Amino acid sequence: QVQLVESGGGSVQAGGSLRLSCAASAYTFNSYCMGWFRQAPGKAREGVVAIRTDGNTTYANSVKGRFTISQDNAKNTLYLEMNSLKPEDTAMYYCASTRSFCGNEYCCGAGYRGQGIQVTVSS
Repeated sequence: QVQLVESGGGSVQAGGSLRLSCAASAYTFNSYCMGWFRQAPGKAREGVVAIRTDGNTTYANSVKGRFTISQDNAKNTLYLEMNSLKPEDTAMYYCASTRSFCGNEYCCGAGYRGQGIQVTVSS
């Protein structure tokens, strides 16, 4: 049973914007850590942003000021607003809902991940 479903990816030119959505079940939406990580070909997973139930939000330095995480509790949906996109933002983006927070991919450990959605930024 699919617990997290991403949408909103695509191809844009540098400087453009995209908004990713992650639709979750009510159960998976209440995890300690919810966020996004990405993985480019040949590279390790990289945490993009995570929001925790303790009120803390962490953004990767590379996206600070450009990306914004938000959530709609009524819709059990997590969003990632991405502005001023750069070619180096090109990657598969994954939504995650987990019990732990780690320094590398942010939401880690036991939990759920979406199947990912491609974001491609051309120069």
